[in-house]
Amino acid sequence: MKKFIVTTTINPPTTATLKFCKIADKKDWTFIIVGDTKTPHDEYRKLETQFNNIIYLSPESQELHYKELSDIIGWKSIQRRNIGFVFAYHAGADIIATVDDDNIPYDNWGDNLLVNQEIEVDLYENISSNYFDPISPTNHNDLWHRGYPIEDLPFKNNIEYKGKTKRKVLVQADFWDGDPDIDAICRLSKKPIVKFEKFEPFCSIQLAPFNSQNTFLSREVIPYYTVLPHTGRMDDIWGAYILQYYFPNSVIYNKATVYQDRNVQDLVTNLENEVIGYRNTYKLLSDLENFKSYLPEKAKLFWNIYRKQF
Repeated sequence: MKKFIVTTTINPPTTATLKFCKIADKKDWTFIIVGDTKTPHDEYRKLETQFNNIIYLSPESQELHYKELSDIIGWKSIQRRNIGFVFAYHAGADIIATVDDDNIPYDNWGDNLLVNQEIEVDLYENISSNYFDPISPTNHNDLWHRGYPIEDLPFKNNIEYKGKTKRKVLVQADFWDGDPDIDAICRLSKKPIVKFEKFEPFCSIQLAPFNSQNTFLSREVIPYYTVLPHTGRMDDIWGAYILQYYFPNSVIYNKATVYQDRNVQDLVTNLENEVIGYRNTYKLLSDLENFKSYLPEKAKLFWNIYRKQF
């Protein structure tokens, strides 16, 4: 089984990046680091020589091999990790882990992989909404996942446990201790640092958000999963919802396997970049088969170019 880790960064190698290098060196993963114009390229070329199974995709390499995709994404963009997805797919990846450079992996990261297996998992349902917030069954259910439709926040914790169900796992979204992946309103008002109690893998039959910072993806879904450029901070979230349109009942959530030591960010700028979701996520989910009609024009063009890669 071929396993790849994909990230993009503009920072010098972080604690998280170096730990993922060690994982690739020792645990039979290949680590793809997608560079950008501000990335300190020589430092990542050095990592390629220090560790086994590290591949640095420089801007020059991306322009040479993925020119059309590179142009529509643009530079200074975290969405350049899509190029890493395409690279890993054509390198024969069976599983791709998409990670951020501020999510420090625990020692057990990647050890309990359930992707491509049919398993029994706990099933939850929101009885007051068509949508499920994966933070609701946890010990921090006063928070909510980035990209959960804000119209349903008042009753997002009205969930019922429905027992066990069988699920073919195509997406395994692991949680994150530390500064969790909540939306800007939640972070500005609460500023939490969390420790999630351990839980067994769970799922829902309802649409639910997942992100691109600590998530394991089956090869099968890669041609239909993307971190959508030109959609602000809905990039990975809308990509997650679109994936579920093509592959319903394919996602599970698993215990935290990283500690997020969040890179410095302007929270008000984050809020501004999430407005597209506050205005449109609920409409997108209510009419998911027509998802393209809710995308900005450049995001639609990107989707078509991305699909051509496969």
